[in-house]
Amino acid sequence: MPELPEVETTKNGVRPHVLNKVVSKVVVRQPSLRWPVPSDLAQLINNATLKNVERRAKYLLCHFEGEHNGTVMIHLGMSGNLRIVASEAPVQKHDHVDIVFQDGTTLRYCDPRRFGCVLWLGEKPYEHSLLSGLGPEPLTDEFNAEYLWQLSRNKKTAVKQFVMDQKVVTGIGNIYATEALFTAGIRPNKEAGKVSRASYDKFVQASKTILERAIAQGGTTLKDFVGGDGKPGYFAQQLLVYGKKGEECPKCASVLKEIKLSNRSSVYCPKCQG
Repeated sequence: MPELPEVETTKNGVRPHVLNKVVSKVVVRQPSLRWPVPSDLAQLINNATLKNVERRAKYLLCHFEGEHNGTVMIHLGMSGNLRIVASEAPVQKHDHVDIVFQDGTTLRYCDPRRFGCVLWLGEKPYEHSLLSGLGPEPLTDEFNAEYLWQLSRNKKTAVKQFVMDQKVVTGIGNIYATEALFTAGIRPNKEAGKVSRASYDKFVQASKTILERAIAQGGTTLKDFVGGDGKPGYFAQQLLVYGKKGEECPKCASVLKEIKLSNRSSVYCPKCQG
């Protein structure tokens, strides 16, 4: 699933090509996504100007001004992508929604598993139920060790599940949680309430560093959003432990182990994350 750096890279990739452009038409080829694409989406944004593209958690927010001011929210689902193409570009099998601008630039949404969404949130997007309960962004000062430590007191849930809860902090998914917990020396199945403040401080710093590095590395793929497949991948960064069950720990050479938490794979070092 695209995580925060992938969504941020998508935002950075498409934003310069669509800002302040006027919508000429909307094409919905497949309205049955995780939630139905609004049947009146074309009426809502035709002739509207796209004024800004933001990211909140793993959602992209496209803010329009026109007869109907409001926001289109896009989620990439499990394997989707959003890319810039020319209006005449051949349509692929899973290209479900096009937002076409007057100059022919097209924002094309692809979602093979149809687990994402394209929704209209109106003029108060942050009050929508999918956004209103989200925790702080991990790259902001609001996300800090004191915040995590206080919130985790008496929590018996595994720390990895705790930090992946979007109500606790947004945008930290399985890959980056695995990497940050390894860097911080915290075993993923340790009870969140038993993690020390000092360990949470290490986790916060590791999370910020890893996410910032991933976003920076994603910058090298931005050209792919014009006329390409729009898939940023995972930036070819050198992941330390994710997906490396049975390999040597990069720190101590112990064999990396894997456990399942809520049906998600968690690779860790039994020595470094004791």
